[in-house]
Amino acid sequence: MRLTDWGLLALAVLNLALLLALLLRKPPAADNAAMERLERLDRELRESSRADRQELGGTLATFQRTLVQQSAEATRTQNTQIDALAQQLAVLQRSLSDTLSTQLQALGESNARRMGEVRATLEAQLLQLQQSNAAKLDEMRQTVDEKLQNTLEARLGESFKQVADRLEQVHKGLGEMQSLAQGVGDLQRVLTNVKTRGMFGEVQLENLLEQVLTPEQYGKQIETKPRSNQRVDFAVRFPGRSADGAPVWLPIDAKFPRDDYERLLDAHERSDALAVEASAKALEARIRAEAKSIAESYLAPPHTTDFAILFLPIESLYAEVLRRPGLMDSLQRDYRVTLAGPTTLLAMLNSLHMGFRTLALEQQASEVWKVLGAVKTEFERYGEWVARIREQVQKASDTLDKADTRTRQMRRALKVVEALPDAEAQALLPLTAESDEA
Repeated sequence: MRLTDWGLLALAVLNLALLLALLLRKPPAADNAAMERLERLDRELRESSRADRQELGGTLATFQRTLVQQSAEATRTQNTQIDALAQQLAVLQRSLSDTLSTQLQALGESNARRMGEVRATLEAQLLQLQQSNAAKLDEMRQTVDEKLQNTLEARLGESFKQVADRLEQVHKGLGEMQSLAQGVGDLQRVLTNVKTRGMFGEVQLENLLEQVLTPEQYGKQIETKPRSNQRVDFAVRFPGRSADGAPVWLPIDAKFPRDDYERLLDAHERSDALAVEASAKALEARIRAEAKSIAESYLAPPHTTDFAILFLPIESLYAEVLRRPGLMDSLQRDYRVTLAGPTTLLAMLNSLHMGFRTLALEQQASEVWKVLGAVKTEFERYGEWVARIREQVQKASDTLDKADTRTRQMRRALKVVEALPDAEAQALLPLTAESDEA
């Protein structure tokens, strides 16, 4: 539809609206002529509108027919193109199918041929490998059989020899065990003697002292309490501070209450609680008595330390004594006696040894200090000597400077004098022996 048609249609609608507005309005009697003109105008407008509508209808029908024709033509064109494309696709599909079939067939034949070749090669190699492995296995079997036979014979011979050696050692061990049993019996008989048991504790105590201290740091059978005629087994020597230089002794006495301890062990083996308690109390009483005896016989400050050591030579006995509640504190408080087993005494002796070493270092340090004082005195003298030598060297340096100045003056004065050759100069001024040596 053209713009002109739309304009005519709008104008007709406007005229119709104006006409309706005039009709609804009551015109006066004087306007009849105008009304007639309006009616004529209305009829003209209606005829014009009718003509426009007819023309517009024809135009629309023509446009519709044209549009339908164009649509049909486009549809036919598209159908034709689609048919042609379908034919091309079908031809291309057949071509691709034929090509792929041909290539797949050729590839299958090539693969089958190659697989046949590979299979034949593998079969030949496997056969060859089997034959080689069978031959090597036979060789290995023979070698292993020979080695196993030789090894078995050697091992059997060694085993029989070891069995014979072990049997001989067993016989020797039985003989040694019999000898050991006799020795244990002898030791049992020895330990039944009270004096021998005391010697056993003293021997063990002496061994511990020898391991840690030097012979000058302890003594044996020392009368620590003056004019008491009581001699302790061993005593550690401490340096004294008195005017006469007398040492201070630490008494160490070994005790071995074997009977009380064996009764306690027997009660433990029989699981007799009453006997265990009675034996433990008897052992405690024995230890208290020994501690009292040590305190009364060996402690005499300032000649001794204010405590002594009661040495128990067996760790199990020391453990049983420590198990008694309050016994250790009571002995230290009442009798100033400290209990010690082999391990505890060894630790104490090591501590004392370190103290002795520290004391020796302090003494050596004082001696070194004295030596440093003497060196300081000599060093002051050395400073005086150096000052004197410096003065003498300074004087010699001043003399050399004066000689050097005089030499330069003489050289300036002799510039006008012609120098003689060396031979003539030596003839006139012969060199002495001292100058030759210089």
